[in-house]
Amino acid sequence: MLDPVTTLSIFQRQPEPQHFSTDQVIFETGQPAELMYGILSGTVGLVINNRVVETLERGEVFGVGALIGAKTRNYTAVAETDCQLAFLDQKRFLFAVQETPIFALEVMKSYSERLSRLLQLL
Repeated sequence: MLDPVTTLSIFQRQPEPQHFSTDQVIFETGQPAELMYGILSGTVGLVINNRVVETLERGEVFGVGALIGAKTRNYTAVAETDCQLAFLDQKRFLFAVQETPIFALEVMKSYSERLSRLLQLL
């Protein structure tokens, strides 16, 4: 899990957080992947084959594959509660990594752990 203090400090500096209502789809499997998200408030469910496989909370990130080469989404993300999400495109991600190198390591660790958990479900 990411250090929520580091993650939140980076994402709170991003302009214009997005708001999602309960049950609103954030993105769907197969859609183009261009942004990663950080949860400022609320919870987000990651859905594969119509089943929630993971629930994420404040301080966690998702959609990371978008910044490391994934062209499309591998899962659907749905707001389980009202959410406030900040986002990073590749340019902002690279800036955050330059300013806070530990953030890159934390994001990679989170991505790797999530991928391992999801592969076990297949």
